[in-house]
Amino acid sequence: MPSVDSVVTVTNLEKTYASGQRALKSINLEIERGEIFALLGPNGAGKTTLIGVICGLVRPTSGKVIADGQDIVSNYRAARAKIGLVPQELATDMFERVWDTVSFSRGLFGKAPDPAHIERVLRDLSLWDRKNSKIAALSGGMKRRVLIAKALAHEPRILFLDEPTAGVDVELRRDMWALVRRLREQGVTIILTTHYIEEAEEMADRVGVIDKGEIILVEEKNALMRKLGQTTVTIGLKQPLSAAPADLASGRVLLSSDGLTLSFTQDGAGAAEDGGVADLLKQVAAHGIDFKSVTMSRSSLEDIFVNLVGKGG
Repeated sequence: MPSVDSVVTVTNLEKTYASGQRALKSINLEIERGEIFALLGPNGAGKTTLIGVICGLVRPTSGKVIADGQDIVSNYRAARAKIGLVPQELATDMFERVWDTVSFSRGLFGKAPDPAHIERVLRDLSLWDRKNSKIAALSGGMKRRVLIAKALAHEPRILFLDEPTAGVDVELRRDMWALVRRLREQGVTIILTTHYIEEAEEMADRVGVIDKGEIILVEEKNALMRKLGQTTVTIGLKQPLSAAPADLASGRVLLSSDGLTLSFTQDGAGAAEDGGVADLLKQVAAHGIDFKSVTMSRSSLEDIFVNLVGKGG
């Protein structure tokens, strides 16, 4: 049974194209209402196909998708009205004015005209001064902003961002994530795919990893980093050692070739905890080893992702 807090529920979803390519394999996924969910995976993993099915743009071979209580196949119009999509491609009518194309997008979903809402969206995206410009006259970054405005025109409760910051400038990226945070505060659920894994690390509440058409992991981001990340403790010594004491951290401490650096790497959160580091330093001191520096580094979400996909291959 789906969770009472799920806004998108995907059940046993399969997609096989006419060519025989099996793009999605028995996908089961729940997106929680009001969260930012990052969907990560290498090129060709099935990210865009999955988004296309949920948004009603790709018909599934089998399985079911419920979007905010509506079946995406049997109640297509009602389900689609709940969803905004910012696609990868800059596809829009180049000879329309910004105001007209955003207003038209609202009308497509049967929403009554609301100039005040359209103005808010354009102002939020720094497009208000360009509202009468033809899209063809805009820069690439401004065209991307128009796509976001079109996706928000009908006030969706679920927003898909498919590689939204690919190839855009730093200013737009910053503005976009500020907007995403505001939308989440308003109760909008955000699902994003991105090649900029540091963005997922900064923004996401939960992370899903898809590879070869299968969901291989869904985890709360911080728990994932605690569970699968690594912490490395590096201790700079005052005097070189000829060898590391055999009993130091159960023999898992490495000594650099010059004898001046001890390093210890532990999977998961153990070494990241203050007690773990303190215990290691007590052991070093108990052996009469003088040290001058201690540094800790933790693996990033990108490190974890690369490791996961590597294991999957």
